[in-house]
Amino acid sequence: MQNQIHKHFPLQGKIALCALVLLLALALLVPLFSPYKPDAIDLSKQLAPISKEHWLGCDHLGRDIFTRLIYGAYISLGASACIIVLVMGIGICVGGVAGALGGVWDRAIMRVCDVFLSVPTMVLALFFVGVLGAGLVNVIIAITLTHWAFYARIARSLTITLRTKEYVAISYMQGQSFWQSFRRNFLPSLCIHILVLATMDMGHIMLHIAGLSFLGLGVQPPLAEWGIMLSDMKEYLYSAPHLLLYPGGALFISVAVFTLLGDSLRRYFATHLEDVRYG
Repeated sequence: MQNQIHKHFPLQGKIALCALVLLLALALLVPLFSPYKPDAIDLSKQLAPISKEHWLGCDHLGRDIFTRLIYGAYISLGASACIIVLVMGIGICVGGVAGALGGVWDRAIMRVCDVFLSVPTMVLALFFVGVLGAGLVNVIIAITLTHWAFYARIARSLTITLRTKEYVAISYMQGQSFWQSFRRNFLPSLCIHILVLATMDMGHIMLHIAGLSFLGLGVQPPLAEWGIMLSDMKEYLYSAPHLLLYPGGALFISVAVFTLLGDSLRRYFATHLEDVRYG
């Protein structure tokens, strides 16, 4: 497969990948060495300015903003990654099998997808969170339920396109079973297509998590999460507007990084996506 790749990875993708590695390193390593706890309250340092002890200052409860920002990255990236893995798995399995089988199974599965796709994802997420209750686990479940149908629809369309390829017909003529043909001829290409889509969708998922937390329906205090930080700081929009810039800037940078990375992956694989399969 590597011999088929002739285009160099775009520069913007390399920059985005380096930024993502740095963000992951901060999220994983800094909490181990930070002298502060993300929920440690010290009212004597309420709204303290930037200093050597507090690189980004303190919030309205005297909590170190830099520490909370890094813990927020850990929660946002971790929860988003869990959701992406779940929707990719469900989408590839459900949509891929529906497209490969066709007939009654395809029509039945697609009608279920149509029901989920007919409602805006944020509205549907609010409904599921209202039913399940607030909390990180329930947010992961709710957003997964609102996004799987889109991935299943894409996987089904790709599978129908791949089904017309000659090597698929040859595999059946050689006596391969449905599952053998699906694993060898459909799954590799589906995984690459869906991976590109999921990378670009990662920022969208992070915004969903932050939005639900901002409304008080997602991650609950005292956990440090960017949406919660924005909600806490909205009361200080005029007196200390810089406090909103930190979590808002972190969200903006994260969304931009994943968008650039996903677009670079799409361009990188553009010339051979349809032909990637295992021998």
